[in-house]
Amino acid sequence: MLKKVKRLFVIKTRFEAYLIIFALALGAMTRGADYTLQYPGVGGYLLFAATSGAVFLGGAKILDALRYEREAQEAVPGEPESE
Repeated sequence: MLKKVKRLFVIKTRFEAYLIIFALALGAMTRGADYTLQYPGVGGYLLFAATSGAVFLGGAKILDALRYEREAQEAVPGEPESE
């Protein structure tokens, strides 16, 4: 039973990754908009840029991890790689 619950929190496909990245971006942009209201001027805009940059970095890391995981599953142990 615990394995079934654990599988709910594993990103398996790129579509799921894009949904999660979209949710992260939506939250980050909302937080960034609040920063521009709380800190008027350049400081607020720098914080806004930092929140969006964090989503770009996190999204890239999620997509890279999916690619590396897929490549590791496709690699068959014992066989030399052909290039």
